[in-house]
Amino acid sequence: MTKKDLIKRLKWYYPLERSHAFITFPLIGIYLLFTNSFLDILFILYGLVLCVFILFQGQHYWKLKLNRLTGKAFDQNKNLMFFRKSKRNNLFMIGLIPLVFIIQLYFSNWEVKTENLMLWAIIANVFGILEHINYYNRQLMIDNTSDLNYVIRNRKLKIASLAKDLLENKI
Repeated sequence: MTKKDLIKRLKWYYPLERSHAFITFPLIGIYLLFTNSFLDILFILYGLVLCVFILFQGQHYWKLKLNRLTGKAFDQNKNLMFFRKSKRNNLFMIGLIPLVFIIQLYFSNWEVKTENLMLWAIIANVFGILEHINYYNRQLMIDNTSDLNYVIRNRKLKIASLAKDLLENKI
């Protein structure tokens, strides 16, 4: 893939991730808060916050990759530290998912109710976990033919770009 192709792809990834982090998921959360009791939607809100937190990291990463390719300067060490801390924070937040689930059940008198959107809450929390894996472990998103060819040829998922960059200590 040429540098021009990479720049074109990143000019698509970066705004998409940014719009999800700053518009899509926050608007869903705001809508839910206006239409439901906070105690009924605690678990889904937690999943949305987790998603926003991880999508923020993703959009920041794609912005840095685009900056690297277009020659814009940035503090590499500061950003590597940001991603290392974010990874630890993600894992902590993911570890809290069962606790938030139990708290949601407690507020619901230990019943799964339609008011608390439990299926959507589970989906939101799982999506947050998958986003973390997609950025910090394995590339789960197969969005072009070269990704598909890699998976077919190697019968495994690629190591995530951010994971490689953290291992190599460079962005």
